[in-house]
Amino acid sequence: MTPPAISLDRRDFLRAAGGGFALGGLLGLGLDLRAAQAETRRFKFTDTREFPSVCPYCAVGCGQLVSVRAGKIVNIEGNPDSPINAGTLCPKGAAAFQLVVNKNRVTNVWYRAPGAADWDKNKTLDWAMDRIAQRVKETRDQTWQDTITVKGKDGKDYVRRVNHTTAIASLGGATLDNEWNYVQAKLMRGLGVVCIENQARI
Repeated sequence: MTPPAISLDRRDFLRAAGGGFALGGLLGLGLDLRAAQAETRRFKFTDTREFPSVCPYCAVGCGQLVSVRAGKIVNIEGNPDSPINAGTLCPKGAAAFQLVVNKNRVTNVWYRAPGAADWDKNKTLDWAMDRIAQRVKETRDQTWQDTITVKGKDGKDYVRRVNHTTAIASLGGATLDNEWNYVQAKLMRGLGVVCIENQARI
């Protein structure tokens, strides 16, 4: 099988050869610029601050660097100091910047009241968090059980202390990392919730 022909004119040859000779000359003098080039390649944006973060997509927990200028995110890339991904990102993680700048991103909470035909699209996240907390407390207070009565093997009724509610359930997700699921499960148990499951096991 004949290898494909390489198209290289005189200018391309001299340009490539000149760069190679220059780099080789610097290396011969003990000046290795490759580390400096790799380091400066990360700083593509001026006047920014980099914040280490974690990719929000899956439970792997890849590290990201979020570049912020004037209070706005201008770039998101892999964190080379992360022991998990060493600066690499999957296609979804590499496109995480679109979560911020996408014009189709929903920034307000949509709420449809019971019996309503339309959505109220002007609710804030603070309103939604307060509303969720209020509904959780109301449901827990209304359905709380201190004790239950069970029938023993001898046919007699026995009172058992349970301190729980079965009206609230918690479902963790595979997009959440172990630490988040641990805290979520701890919160639910503190509330007396016994219906706790994780999507990754279903």
